[in-house]
Amino acid sequence: MTATSHVVFDRVSFSYGDRGVIPDLSLALNERRVGLIGSNGSGKSSLLRLIHGLAQPTSGTVTTVGLNTKTDRKKIPTRVGFLFQDPDKQIIFPTIGEEIAFGFEEQGRTRREARREALSWLSRYGKSDWLERGVQELSEGQKQLVCLISVIALQPSLILLDEPFASLDLRTRLAFARQLEALPQPLIMASHDLDFLAGFDRVLWLEKGRIQADGPPEKVLTAYDAAARAQPEVIS
Repeated sequence: MTATSHVVFDRVSFSYGDRGVIPDLSLALNERRVGLIGSNGSGKSSLLRLIHGLAQPTSGTVTTVGLNTKTDRKKIPTRVGFLFQDPDKQIIFPTIGEEIAFGFEEQGRTRREARREALSWLSRYGKSDWLERGVQELSEGQKQLVCLISVIALQPSLILLDEPFASLDLRTRLAFARQLEALPQPLIMASHDLDFLAGFDRVLWLEKGRIQADGPPEKVLTAYDAAARAQPEVIS
């Protein structure tokens, strides 16, 4: 466990109701790009939620960018961005400008200042004409881009992503992947897109809340792919 780690899990367990999800996990993440893989229900989303403080450990402690997720919970959203799988569960305002400006208002900016910042960030992506546009006019890929801009505009120290490609077609996925690759912040991303994760620094394979494998992508992704092919899931 190093002092420079973005995330530290110290003997963390997590239960959802009566169901144990993550048992006794100790882990330090300090790489620039970390991928999370595993079957549905393996604990990937729970791990991300614990990192952000959206879920609290049943026992043990989670430290994210130097903050204890339990005692410093209110500070974490100012330092850590979270991109959900479904943009409709993340977007809360009717217009794009309002959605992006909201984070700045939460930081104490005036409404006029927040709106100006929102326009500036949209302009960086060539979308200045989106300021007054209604969110429901957008495609799924466009909504996901709005969520990404809302997250990175606040310049977080760390960005978490929970299967951000899930609702995107191939062309949109490739464009969105280029946006992510260009980000300077460290990323921790859960994904079934093994090709994208191949360019990461480290990959964790989770099954039933336990780490099945942890290491460079060429090693972990190969093992995961072989295991999946050896025991394909039966669709009933």
